[in-house]
Amino acid sequence: MNVESRLDLILPPGRMVTSEEGHGTVQPLWLSDSPPTVELWPRLRAEHAASGLWPLLCGPLHPHEADFRPWACGELSPERMSSPADHDPETVLTRWWRDYTATDEDDDQLDTEERLAVTDPFGQSWPGLTPSATPVQNADAIADQYAQAFLSQHPHARLGLVAAPRGADALTTAGWNGPVNYDNDTAVFSAVVRDWEDRFGARVVGVGLSTLHLSVAAPPSRLEGALRIAAEHFAFCPDNVWQGAHRDLATYAEDLIGLNCWDFWWD
Repeated sequence: MNVESRLDLILPPGRMVTSEEGHGTVQPLWLSDSPPTVELWPRLRAEHAASGLWPLLCGPLHPHEADFRPWACGELSPERMSSPADHDPETVLTRWWRDYTATDEDDDQLDTEERLAVTDPFGQSWPGLTPSATPVQNADAIADQYAQAFLSQHPHARLGLVAAPRGADALTTAGWNGPVNYDNDTAVFSAVVRDWEDRFGARVVGVGLSTLHLSVAAPPSRLEGALRIAAEHFAFCPDNVWQGAHRDLATYAEDLIGLNCWDFWWD
């Protein structure tokens, strides 16, 4: 992939990354050698329609290690991913919700009650997808602002460029393995993010070894909608609730109201 020939701007020094599993032939992304300027991500995002290259702000597991995992060392697996188009987002979320709210017949009553309290008021009943916000406005502008803020908070992030029709697909094309402990096919996660792009004006901005950072143009404005989005987040990334600062959907949902960025972390 000749990255420079697709763009009408000069890139900082960088190189194509070869996947460890690709036997030296698969190069899923271009990675800069150092952090980009705060102005570069918005310019590349604006050129995406013409270039077909989606910009990612790629964060490492440990900023000062030479291998810059997972990116510079090629700890990526594009070869074994399916296509996001092959997966229905509601079917995927429903399946995950069922799996993560299941109770063990060997659990005592207290364990069962504590497990279901996490997903109160829904319990084991999947509430369905949250209605879309119509119309979604300024999604790209909000993404640009978030990218600049992200770089100020993550100064070691490097620029990645992936040939993909949208940000959600870039995760799969790059072969990102962030949620591998829950599902080793990133395409199912891309399918859900695709749907969030359409319903909430989400944009993929930052991604780390096991973290994902989205800008959101149309966050919930009321608790009722925030609760249902919280349920989607729990199905998508249960560790946000199980191991995060919020130990139940109700408190998690309160912080989603008016929030223009969604962050996810998988253990």
